[in-house]
Amino acid sequence: MFDIGFSEILLIAVVALVVIGPERLPKVARTAGFLLGRFQRYVSGVRADINRELQLEELRKAGESLQTSMQSGMDAVHQTAQDASQIVTQTVAQMQPNVPPAVPAETGSVATDMIVSHSPTVSVQASLDLQLESASVLSKQAATDNSPKPVG
Repeated sequence: MFDIGFSEILLIAVVALVVIGPERLPKVARTAGFLLGRFQRYVSGVRADINRELQLEELRKAGESLQTSMQSGMDAVHQTAQDASQIVTQTVAQMQPNVPPAVPAETGSVATDMIVSHSPTVSVQASLDLQLESASVLSKQAATDNSPKPVG
């Protein structure tokens, strides 16, 4: 901490012995050592508190940056989903005049309507609905079963 050599410590000890006296010197040395130890513990505690505050501030900044990046990623995914929905809607609208009308749904499920009706003419919207239902069922199966599925 301080740049004090052995000769300087010896000089301070001799002067303390002369000024304080031989009977009070051990008690003064113990008190000085106790106060020096307390001061060192106080300084190390302050240093640890400062380091903790710095680390906490770094964690806060990292958390905020992570939150903003996650939000921007979610916004990008949402925008992509909206764009894809618009493209599908436009494609269906363009193809709709070319396709004959579908058999009206009576049972409520697109898949059962197609099986029951045995109609060779299926609308594009019904076909897309069936594909979406199939994808939903497959994704639910994939969520419950972690085994690899064939792509097809």
